Order: sequence, then structure tokens, then C-alpha cells
Amino acid sequence: MPKQNTPISPLLDIANYHEDAEKSLRLYFSPDNPDYLARFATDLPSEVAEKLKSRISETEIRSSLTVMARIEAAFYIDYNERCKNKGADALSVEFRKIFKRRNRKARLDEDIWEGWRKNSDPSMGALISQLRSVFKFRHWIAHGRYWQSGNKFDFQATYLLADTVLTNFPLMG
Repeated sequence: MPKQNTPISPLLDIANYHEDAEKSLRLYFSPDNPDYLARFATDLPSEVAEKLKSRISETEIRSSLTVMARIEAAFYIDYNERCKNKGADALSVEFRKIFKRRNRKARLDEDIWEGWRKNSDPSMGALISQLRSVFKFRHWIAHGRYWQSGNKFDFQATYLLADTVLTNFPLMG
């Protein structure tokens, strides 16, 4: 009988992929790699270590970007569901007003997160503030990283924030 797949949370799946990628890089840049001598024959050990550090840093950024995309999707799905379901709660009413003005082109920060901030428990405000900070980091990544980034988030910080947000916000969909 074939093995049944157990559903994994999308966030956990991202974390597992990140861990696999990092372990793979560490193996690739180690003498345990069968191609190590051929690949790094002209490099000093310090140069190999620096290349590994650079690849892991890039993996952190890419994994963080994937987590942020998951957060963004969750909020847009919630926005669409609340507009479609026509609930009477203040947030759904607010979202339908935005939908009338912008249709599906609601802005994540100014429309959706601001709607949440104004229409939810004040404790959510701190999480929204953290989301705004991490999305400034996303903006830096998405637009070429050509300016000095003030607030750099690593994968762990981004993942923990996403987990907290997705656990605490009553998102639909």
C-alpha cells in the first residue's frame, strides 16, 4: 500500500527546505564532497570558508524572501475572503470599502495591514509594526540591494515572526 503524505504546514516546509539547502552547502564546501579537490584546488581554505559563508548568507535571504511571500499571500487571501464572504465585522466592512475603491489592487501595507491595525486588538499593532519592518527588508531584496540596508533580518527572525503572525491573526482562507 502506498505511503500517504501527511500535510506539512507551508511555513514548516520552507524551514525544512532551508535546512536541507544549508546542509547541502556545508557538505559541498567540505572535504567530504567527492569533487572537493577538483572544485577548490586553487582556493585557500580561508577562501573556501568565505565562499561557503557567502552562499549561506544568500540562502538565508532567499529563504526569508519565501517566508515573506507566504505572509503576503496569507493576508491577500484573507482580504479576498473577507470581501467575498461579506461579513459584518468591522474589518470585513473596511476591506469591502477598500475593494470598492481598488478592487483586487489593495496595497498590503497601506490598505490591508492598516485595516487590521485599526480594526483589531491593539496587541496586533506590534506585530503589524514588525511586519512593516521585515517588509522593508523585502523591499531592499526585491529592488537590487543597491542601498545600505538598516534592518537586516535573518531567516530565523523572519520565520519566527511569520509563525507568530500566522498563529495569532485570525486569517481566513
